[in-house]
Amino acid sequence: MPLSRRSALVLTVASLGGLMMLIWPLLVRVTPETRVDPPFLFLVLIPVVITVVLAEVSEGGLDTRVLAMLGVLSAVIAILRGISAGTGGVELVFFMLILAGRVFGPGFGFVLGVTSLFASALMTAGVGPWLPFQMLIAAWVGMGAGLLPRRVVGRAEIAMLAAYGVVAAYAYGLLMNLSGWPFLLGISVPGHEQTALSFDPMAPLVENLQAFLAYTLITSTTSFDTGRAITNAIAIVILGPAVIATLRRAARRATVVGTTAG
Repeated sequence: MPLSRRSALVLTVASLGGLMMLIWPLLVRVTPETRVDPPFLFLVLIPVVITVVLAEVSEGGLDTRVLAMLGVLSAVIAILRGISAGTGGVELVFFMLILAGRVFGPGFGFVLGVTSLFASALMTAGVGPWLPFQMLIAAWVGMGAGLLPRRVVGRAEIAMLAAYGVVAAYAYGLLMNLSGWPFLLGISVPGHEQTALSFDPMAPLVENLQAFLAYTLITSTTSFDTGRAITNAIAIVILGPAVIATLRRAARRATVVGTTAG
């Protein structure tokens, strides 16, 4: 799925918009008299952003070959998510997403992140207000893998992808925590339950950032995120060479078939 300049621009703008929807608690600063309610509108806007990006990225790039590969890989990732329930952070979702994004490029990686997380949520009854955030962040993971340097090959490529898998695991956990932090612990304003780690819209950026990082460290970094990072690295090192070779062979055959048909 080649990206045109317009598609790349739309993808960049939408990603920045999605990022703003995630980091809003760190940007808000109000007076004691101001009432602060969580911006539930974001839960509606994120699917809209994703839909716009998918429509733009797929324009002219989704032929039958791409659709077939996208469907197969989405199903594989959905099945992997079902058999690796994430206990202790052991998830086999992201290593396949990273390898596919590496082989087929950032546009395909973005779309695969959206479709695979949506399909897996339907299979595992994981549909909820968190799903749009999961889809968007997973799309970034797949896109980022496609943006890694192409000149790196062989063992160096596997090492690079394993390192990216570790970074992506922690980044995914960090951003997902940020999407739920203000809702799970409450907002530190009069009339709301609060803890020492709650989001405080009247506090400066540094204080909220410290509270959020402490919350993340306690709730996921030392457990789920680390488990996910180790799983990604091990799966990429052990299975990566064979999976990449298989995906590249499938891509070459699809190209040959398309050229012959044309």
